[in-house]
Amino acid sequence: MSKIKPKPKIIFSPKYDIQFFGLEKLHLFDSCKYGRAWKKLKNKFGEKLDNWTKCPETEVSIDELSTVHTKAYLSELITNSQYLSRALEIPPLALVPNKLIDKKVLYPMRLATRGTIMAAECALEDGISVNLSGGYHHASREQGDGFCIYSDIGVAIYQLKQSGKLKSDDKVIVIDLDAHQGNGIARIFYEDRSVVIFDMYNADIYPLDMWARKRIDANIPLSQGTDDSVYIDKLERELPSFIENQRDAKIAFFNAGTDIYERDPLGKLSISKQGVLKRDKFVLNSLINLDIPCAMVLGGGYTKESYELVADSIYDILNTAYNYQD
Repeated sequence: MSKIKPKPKIIFSPKYDIQFFGLEKLHLFDSCKYGRAWKKLKNKFGEKLDNWTKCPETEVSIDELSTVHTKAYLSELITNSQYLSRALEIPPLALVPNKLIDKKVLYPMRLATRGTIMAAECALEDGISVNLSGGYHHASREQGDGFCIYSDIGVAIYQLKQSGKLKSDDKVIVIDLDAHQGNGIARIFYEDRSVVIFDMYNADIYPLDMWARKRIDANIPLSQGTDDSVYIDKLERELPSFIENQRDAKIAFFNAGTDIYERDPLGKLSISKQGVLKRDKFVLNSLINLDIPCAMVLGGGYTKESYELVADSIYDILNTAYNYQD
């Protein structure tokens, strides 16, 4: 019988949303889905949601980011608009002053990175937490790519160990179910075997990082167009044994990208709305059953329905834990 009785916490700030004079609309990613998901949950739970929520007040510091990223990379982020425009996949940003990009785009991402640290701390205390952002799994030590600038999970792992909440050799699980391979995480922890990685992704799309793929402990590539039956079957066959073999892990990070959704133009998988919810419930229940705390982050999602998929999963988490009645 599980010893954990989760009392989930949600980490969220209205400042997570990226609004930059309309330029954010030049990328398929809905950079305001965090606030939209929050509003939908607020309509469901009312003031109770405030009791279950913690808000990051300060962004992650440069010193904290330096535990994962090189100083040369962090310096380039604040001095080179052209580099940022490529990493964020918004070419017009190359013409925008660096300070403005830092304020309007990078600050929300640093705040969300703080949120992932907080989510990890809450997970250790409460069993489950959700950062209503994060999942920047393409960012590596010296490079940002695919709308991912800071490795929030990487920074959170290092901060837990530096603070003593985890020992240096404590095992950490990363379960990455975003449609894209989490190459940044694999590269950051290439030599660190205390971090074990389960990654199930569309192998026919970006980033096609074969070197990073070698580091994944449970590498489960999918074909373009994979549907619910195949996806859920693979997950139900592969994940439980993987977690069982890592049952001494102190915490798991779950990248719950909604870009597996059938209408997503970038993920190119064929998972229904019900399939996304079933995935999330299965992952969380599998971890709870083995008493492994879980910090969930949002990852990718490039449809107008992405925020609704996020809100549906979080609604289920909170409703199950708190026996909320409408």
